[in-house]
Amino acid sequence: MAERAAIAIAAHPDDIEFMMAGTLRLLRESGWRTHYLNLSSGSCGSLVHGPAALRRIRAREARRAAAKLDAKYHPSQVDDLEILYALPLLRRVAAVIREVKPAIVLTHSPQDYMEDHTETCRIAVTATFSRGLPNFTTSPRRPAWSGETAVYHAMPHGLCDPLGRKVEAGAYVDTTSVQETKLAALACHESQHGWLQSSQGMNSYLREMERMSLEMGRRSRRFRHAEGWRRHAHMGLGPAGADPLREALGRRHRVNAAYARTLEHA
Repeated sequence: MAERAAIAIAAHPDDIEFMMAGTLRLLRESGWRTHYLNLSSGSCGSLVHGPAALRRIRAREARRAAAKLDAKYHPSQVDDLEILYALPLLRRVAAVIREVKPAIVLTHSPQDYMEDHTETCRIAVTATFSRGLPNFTTSPRRPAWSGETAVYHAMPHGLCDPLGRKVEAGAYVDTTSVQETKLAALACHESQHGWLQSSQGMNSYLREMERMSLEMGRRSRRFRHAEGWRRHAHMGLGPAGADPLREALGRRHRVNAAYARTLEHA
């Protein structure tokens, strides 16, 4: 079987590391080609640097993080707060999807605390849906690709929706064996330590990520560290019941009973 591809699509540099990097790294260790795309440059994430300098700094940090995960880096497309569900950005992200041909797309939760995250989710889903539509033109132009794929939504930051309500995962991936790699990738984003502390009250962004992964492990009732996922509806993406993430990771993957029933009746 040909080497399969997976892509993580997030809003800002460091979002992948917080909620998706463990799963992406495990897919790489399982022989998958993996890709890393932040839609935004991170241009607003500093009280010290101007946007031009910050774009360069955060691009270097993201490249280092992608290298730690052994994933192919794709350049950002827009600046912070400019992730808008509009044709120019949708055409560019759709071009990446057609180039990568991913069987698995990892992206943000449909419910999250900020609009850059939720808009990234919407764009990732539509760009994936449009992959096989020859009448939808991408930028740059790429031929349509009709392969089967599945979209998986990560947990929202803080593990709750914008109104503070708890969000439950449909499935858990055991990230214990790659937690150190995940921490090393997040630590590449050095410029964010002071910014996250001052803007969002995170005393240490590394400890915050560790806290969330331990909580997901606790919720899984099996793993020490985990990432949580919800699979997007299959319509327009692949066959009913398809779950390539579960197939790829096997024993590292635990599905909630309710989620399993949903797959069986999809």
